Amino acid sequence: MTHILAIDQGTTSTRAIVFDGDMRAIASAQEEFPQHFPDSGWVEHDPGDLWATTAATCRAAIEKSGGAEIAAIGITNQRETTLVWDRSTGKPVHNAIVWQDRRTSSMCQTLKADGFEEVVTDRTGLLLDPYFSGTKLAWILDNVEGARARAEAGELVFGTVDTWLVWNLTGGAAHVTDATNAARTMLYDIRKGRWSKTICDRLGIPMSMLPEVRDCAADFGETRADLFGRPIPILGIAGDQQAATVGQACFEPGMLKSTYGTGCFALINTGDTPVRSQNRLLTTIAYQLDGKPTYALEGSIFIAGAVVQWLRDGLKIIREAKETQPLAEAADPAQNVVLVPAFTGLGAPYWNAECRGAVFGLTRGSGPEEFARAALESVGYQTRDLLAAMQADMGGAGDAVLRVDGGMSASDYTMQFLSDIIDARVDRPKVLETTALGAAWLAGSRAGIYPDMDGFAATWALERSFEPSMAGEDRDRKYAAWQRAVTATMSF
Repeated sequence: MTHILAIDQGTTSTRAIVFDGDMRAIASAQEEFPQHFPDSGWVEHDPGDLWATTAATCRAAIEKSGGAEIAAIGITNQRETTLVWDRSTGKPVHNAIVWQDRRTSSMCQTLKADGFEEVVTDRTGLLLDPYFSGTKLAWILDNVEGARARAEAGELVFGTVDTWLVWNLTGGAAHVTDATNAARTMLYDIRKGRWSKTICDRLGIPMSMLPEVRDCAADFGETRADLFGRPIPILGIAGDQQAATVGQACFEPGMLKSTYGTGCFALINTGDTPVRSQNRLLTTIAYQLDGKPTYALEGSIFIAGAVVQWLRDGLKIIREAKETQPLAEAADPAQNVVLVPAFTGLGAPYWNAECRGAVFGLTRGSGPEEFARAALESVGYQTRDLLAAMQADMGGAGDAVLRVDGGMSASDYTMQFLSDIIDARVDRPKVLETTALGAAWLAGSRAGIYPDMDGFAATWALERSFEPSMAGEDRDRKYAAWQRAVTATMSF
């Protein structure tokens, strides 16, 4: 058995990819599922959709592979999304509250006003924001009838998406998570490596609800025999951005990657030292192996690829994402349309949960081309915001090279603009599915069929580099316009 099945459960779709013994993807399947928006700033998923698409894509990918013998499963997942279900029946008590959801912003403001953010940041490395799981979980307990009493009686359990999937894969035999997902809940002490009783008590969360935390490469249980014909061990788990960091082989301090999926997430490896940001970035766990955490600074952008979905589903000016690049290339260079895609607030380094999206610089001549260009450029601007904060925290820019991955990184236009606006080289690997590859490597290395860390790093291969070519005065002018637009958006 030399094949690994990687499950990549994302915000808008679920994918399963079969990797062979040489870590090459040989078969895959993908299914989208509905997003639910019950109120302004609220985003939910049906937990049944998350599980059903996972089971279906896994079976389809295995079938497409010709029935490859799967040695182990690795899981990577959208982080912070929060689920609560019955310990006995496995039935959810509420829809999953998605990481983008902002319903707990007032709760966070109250906790901040009480001075509690310092406690949260000191223990978890995070900021007090609706983005994270802790206040979402508290909201469910406070707003679902009978939930708090049932939780205190030990009848309910909590999990992020990885925990929910493992629970279903194992038939309820395993209630577990890994250190990277735990680190995103706002409930986990990343230095002591345990759940924080102080934070749980303040949020009114019974600690009996919380899963057991394990390394990223560990034994997470076996699948039910009826799912795939026989039990398969689950040997790797990492949150999507951490899995991408692993997949990009960013194993040395100072190495930097940015993933462009629904959101955009930049991480810089800081080694065995958790660096506390002075610029409102997040201190988090990049990965944990053999009981030893490696830390990172992270900047989180809520809307990246989702802005292209908005062009497609909201404005209906494209039918497929690939249409965006030719539209952007045809945009009028004399127009300076700036889009701030704060559809669910702004993430790092602003952390403004209340502001909403805005467009600036419209003229009578503005059309689909200008909207497309502004949408793609917004991703570059937001990345520059993150990198500037990282460089300040790390004491300077150095010779930064940004490794990129995710769906939007396939766009040459977007990556060239990114290189231009950050004034640095952007490296795109041959394997863009680095998130799934990272999960596969964690499971495969644990199973003993993939190389060790150094051997894996040696397999990283460059597909294309993008070098900055924009004139400095143009770069400064365009970024200054972006900064003005962000300021105006937040003031509105």
